[in-house]
Parts: sequence; C-alpha cells; structure tokens
Amino acid sequence: MVLQSVFNRFSLLARKLISGRARATPPIDLRTVSIINFRASPNTTTDIFTNSKNPVSLSFKILLLNNPTTTVKNFTISLYAFHLRHTLTDAPDEVDPAAQLLWENLAKLGATTLPFSALKNLHSKLICYQNNYEPQHEQGRPTEWLTDYGSIDLGSFPTTTGIKIQGNLQPFRLHDTYAVDLTLSPESPQISIDITQLQLFKPASLLPASIQASIGQTIWIYAEVDPSEDCQQLAEKLATAFLAGTPSNPVLNHQDKLFGSFLFEYQTVDPNNSQNPAEQCQIMVSLNNTQADTIAKTTQAYDWLLRLLSYYHKIHYIYRLSRESYARSRAIYSKLDRQMRDFPTQIADPKTRLKNLNKLLTKLPLYAINYQSNLGDIKAHHTAINTNIKNYETCLKKIQAIGDCPQFWQEFLDRTCDRWQNQIQIELDYLSPGQELFGQMVETIRGVVETEQAEIDRRLERTIQIVGTGLAAGGIVVSSNPYSLIEKKLTFQLTGNLNTVHPFIFSILISLCAALLAGFLTWLLTLSNPNSR
Repeated sequence: MVLQSVFNRFSLLARKLISGRARATPPIDLRTVSIINFRASPNTTTDIFTNSKNPVSLSFKILLLNNPTTTVKNFTISLYAFHLRHTLTDAPDEVDPAAQLLWENLAKLGATTLPFSALKNLHSKLICYQNNYEPQHEQGRPTEWLTDYGSIDLGSFPTTTGIKIQGNLQPFRLHDTYAVDLTLSPESPQISIDITQLQLFKPASLLPASIQASIGQTIWIYAEVDPSEDCQQLAEKLATAFLAGTPSNPVLNHQDKLFGSFLFEYQTVDPNNSQNPAEQCQIMVSLNNTQADTIAKTTQAYDWLLRLLSYYHKIHYIYRLSRESYARSRAIYSKLDRQMRDFPTQIADPKTRLKNLNKLLTKLPLYAINYQSNLGDIKAHHTAINTNIKNYETCLKKIQAIGDCPQFWQEFLDRTCDRWQNQIQIELDYLSPGQELFGQMVETIRGVVETEQAEIDRRLERTIQIVGTGLAAGGIVVSSNPYSLIEKKLTFQLTGNLNTVHPFIFSILISLCAALLAGFLTWLLTLSNPNSR
C-alpha cells in the first residue's frame, strides 16, 4: 500500500527504487582492469497476447487467469547498465572502439519504443558529445556525472490506457566504465498498476538485446503491495510479465530482504543463447508489503548500491574474460605439447632434419608470443578481479551499516568471489611453467640447427679445400711446360706412338693426374684431422 504521510515528501523519490538525489560519499575507486568488449545482437520481440507459441507468454496468461486483479502502487522499473569505456591498453586520450554504443542505443530507444524527446536527443545532454562523440571533454571533471546539471528529466509519454509514463535518466562515468540509471514510472505514484499494464513500460526495450551493455545490466522493479499479498508469487508474475514476448525465462536465484522489503533475484535465461552472457540479464524485484522505510534508506545508500551493482557485473565480466584467455592459453600449450612429442621424429631423418627444424623455428616464437600475451591477460584479470572484489566488499559494508541487507550478497563475496580468485590463481600456477618450456624448446631447436648448419659449412669448406688444392696442383703442372712445346702445331693423327701425342694434350693429362692426386692427398689429410670435420 501507499507509504505513510511522513514519506509523501519523497513522492518524487518513490518513483525510483535507488535513484535518490542525495549523494553519499563514494568509495575509493581502486584501479580496475577491463580488456575485451562483448556485444549482444538485436532481437525482435512480439506482443504477449498474440505469440501463443512463446512459453513465457503462455505462462504469463496462466498467471493472469489465476489472479487477474493483482495491483501495485509506487511502481518503478529501473535499468542499471554498465558499459566498457576504455581499457589499460588504451592511451589516455583513447577509448574502446564501442565506448559510445550505450548512449547510441539509448538514443535509439527515444526514437522508437520509448518516445521521450529528451531521450531521443540524449547526445545534446551529455558532455561527451559536441557535434559527435568526443570523450576528451570528460577529462579533468571533479564529478562522475556526465551532465552539467545532474539527472535528466525525460518528461512523459501517453499510453493507450490513459496512463502517462514518465522517465528519468542519470548518466555516470565510474573510472573505466559508463553507468546509466534509466527509471520509468507512472506519472503519479498513487496510480495502481496491474500485471497486464507492465507492457506499457516497453520492458523488452530494456533487455540486453537492445541496450548491449558490454559489462552487464540489472533490471530493478520496485512496488508497494498489500500486506496480504503473496510476494513470492507476485515477484514471479512481475518477472515473467517483464520477459513476456521474448524467448527468455526468469529463473529465481535468491530471495531475502533489503531495507525491510522483500528482494527476489532472477536471472534471465535465453534457450537460444544459454551460453552467451551478453544475452543474460539480472532482474531484481523489490516488494514493500509493510510500509517499511525502504525509500529513505535506498536514497541514503544510492551511491553504494549503484557501485555494488557495477562491481558485481565487473567481477562476472572479468572472470568471463579470464575463461577465454585460459582457453586460448590451453590451446597453445597443447600445440607445444604435440611439438615436444613429435620432436624425436622431426630430427630422425638427417636429410629432412634441418628443414623440419627451421619450420619449427618459424612457428614456435609466434606461439610463445601469443602464449605470453594470454598469460599476461590472465595475470591482469587476476589483479582486476581482486581489486573489484575489494571494492564490492567496501560497498557492501556501507550498505549493511544503513540497514538490513540480502545475505546472498555476502555469500557471493564469501563463496563465489573466493572460488573465482583461487581458480584464476591455480590456472596461473599451472600455465606459468609453459612459458619456460617454450623458451627451452626454442633454445634446443636453435642449438640443433646451429650444429647441423656448422656441419654443413665444414663439409662445404672441406670440399672447397680438396677442389682448390687439386686445381692449384694441376695449374702448376700446366705452367711448368715450355710454351714452345705447347705452341707446336696440333695434329689429330693416331699413330699408336706416345711420342706423336701433342704436348698440349699431354700437358692436360699430366695436370689432371696431378690435380686428382693432390685432391686425394688433401682428402686424406682433412679426414685424419678432427678439427677439419
């Protein structure tokens, strides 16, 4: 039901779950690392009442038939999206190639499904846009806001039921990440909303297929309900209705309380892209059935809650990147293992040994560079996830100091984060020796190649010595004959008498014999000299 009159002065804040204007002192933003950007693919949605083949639509209709009169008040839907702005590999004046994608997609929503003129013209509100996207204007600002005047009032648009939907947008830059809070609510918080009217808020346009936030996103639904309402059943209805007309299904992960209100955490699962994290979305449903002071406390904790969600998604994002780097490293390592097993075969045949080894020398250095690069990425991911876990813990402690907090947030820190930290460290310990193996393998091959090449060079040198000595000896014999004899007229008459052989031919025969004798003697000398081999 509606909050007591003491909370009426928070009517504007009641239209947002955690989009308060009071700014708490932000946590120390330790340096974080982000490396690769994922993009979701656009998806087409259909109307929930016409898509009878859709399992979500069918279950949604069943829920409506069971309780068609369920209504809520002070209803809000907030999108918290986090998108990579830059990485450590980018220069100070550079950003990720898709850094502006979040703002571009939000502006597209303003031109299509969410007809807010201010959202359509979002570029004119952000300091990172002049004529085009110019992120250098963000440098040196004392605030995390990406506007000069705080939040952006998007105004309202009418619906076919007569209810007007109003919107508010808060854009931030949190170090290396763009963050946005887009909140939709009825124009009056006193308007009762039933489950079927949730589609008036165009929920499909807030899903990952449209937003394409590279780090992740959370949908937060807040509503005040009657104390007799079954909150768990209502939360399931809301989560199912939000995904109606899409192939995704909500899966309940946890439930607890936050600042006196029930909090249900759902994860969307797309059966067509169950392994694609970019197509998944976290949905939080907060239901206040006791008139708790949830609004005031979430206002107080807004900064910490925003950052908690940011670090939560960053931890998942970085761990996902570490899985990819580990897979690439393992693939390269398996190639090295095959090369080591095949090494005896490669050098078995002396005729092809040098050729095979030279081929290996062209491949292994490239493998080694890629392996070292991926191993360096894993080390960077390990540092980044440790940093973000510390930041997450800081935010969680600040929220816990304000009021009751979901236990599953603490369990995520104690169990999941600890397991992922240890997993990455174990993989680093496992893969690090491979870096030395690559170096040893390359050095071994180079040693064998140098030995083979030296042997070939010595053989060539020995051949040159033999041939050179023979030619020199033959030349000496030829030069020792008097020119007067050689200049004698050459005749070709066979008499059977050696005295009739022309001196020139005789000289050639003698020099040839001398050359062969000298070459043979040189071969014997080099054969008996180990240093010449």
